[in-house]
Amino acid sequence: MKNIFCRGLLSLIFTLVATTTSLAQNRSLKIGDPIPESFWATPLQVVNHPQKTIDLSEDKNKLILIDFWSTWCSACLINLPKIESLQQKFGNKIKILPVSSQDKAALEKFFSSPNGKRHNNMLSTYDDKKLHDLFPHAGVPFIIWIKDGKVFNSTDAGQLTEQTINEVLSGDKSSLQTIIQMDRARPLMLSEDYERQRNVQLLNYSFFAKGQIPDIGAGGTYRKTASGKIHGRQFTNVPLWSIYYPIGYELIKQQDKMSFTGKRIIINVNQPEQLMPIEKSDGSNDGTNLYNYEFIIPEQKSDYLYNYMLEDLNRYSGYTVTFEKRPVKCFVLVRTSTKDKLATKGGEKRSTFPQTPSILKNVPLKNMVNMLNGEIPIRELFIDETGYKGNVDLEVSGVKDIATLKKELRKYDLDLIPQERQVLMMVIKD
Repeated sequence: MKNIFCRGLLSLIFTLVATTTSLAQNRSLKIGDPIPESFWATPLQVVNHPQKTIDLSEDKNKLILIDFWSTWCSACLINLPKIESLQQKFGNKIKILPVSSQDKAALEKFFSSPNGKRHNNMLSTYDDKKLHDLFPHAGVPFIIWIKDGKVFNSTDAGQLTEQTINEVLSGDKSSLQTIIQMDRARPLMLSEDYERQRNVQLLNYSFFAKGQIPDIGAGGTYRKTASGKIHGRQFTNVPLWSIYYPIGYELIKQQDKMSFTGKRIIINVNQPEQLMPIEKSDGSNDGTNLYNYEFIIPEQKSDYLYNYMLEDLNRYSGYTVTFEKRPVKCFVLVRTSTKDKLATKGGEKRSTFPQTPSILKNVPLKNMVNMLNGEIPIRELFIDETGYKGNVDLEVSGVKDIATLKKELRKYDLDLIPQERQVLMMVIKD
């Protein structure tokens, strides 16, 4: 899943909070706050301009659009022609100011490159810290709208259009949707008021929402206590499958030694595409079936985190997830002789399954079985019943199909036998 924002380190995310009366205070502005008087006279270092610095003192009465960008951000570069076109169209009614925290050399290198030469008349700040402090953000491109001496809005670049600019200039009802880049370092949607309560300790927190949250990125992270124990999980803009999978992994790991993969998930639902939405050709989707989930429990309960998460999701998700022993068609790995053709000769450890060639060097045989249960074309589950304990050396030409793999394994007196086994499975039902 792609996001129109190019992401930096999510752990450094800040939100637009608190007011400020002076740039020197290094405090950020929020929507509706007046722009401090010092803002207008602050010198800004720029490239592609006859002067070394500029200020915005002559632009007070314009609609000002601060476009935070970077040369390494593909979405920013795609946005550059639109910025130039809009500035030309609206002329002195608006001021679009590209702002970069990169140094002068990086910007000059870009504007002299084949791609950048097309935009080498575009003014941009460099080495900026002042505006970044005033309008902190996590990713770029990010647009700050300033009108009538106040912060009017903050949006992504997709909302910077001729229509939205006309709406703001004319005073019509704006269709802009505010983007406030949230801090993933804090619990999702937890009010800042909580942090002002000095003597209050967060013991439990649960947040579960369907629908895409703009510009926070997609993925999962952990909540750890000061002693390093995992006592919480956070997921943003992911399908339910991506939340269920780590739960299944952790809970099945507690009950048997077999590796957990997608092959151990049975989906008995009417609309499986809602669990794993189908992406468009460009890697995007409409966000309808994406979810955001945060769950935190006290440190002393951390061993039960995934059990409690499953109870929580079973209660509210519209699905029921259980763990059941089911008869499953498998390929069982067995030895065909007592002669040891597997024992390692030692040396550096290596495992390249399922690449071609697929090599095990001085590692357990289970490494191969675990990889065969991963994302390969063979749908059946692999089970190791060799009972082999030591590390092995083994090489096959590659994992293409069962017939080829069986042939390759024969030289090590190994075979794959189709059998049915009772396997603990994760079952998802409506």
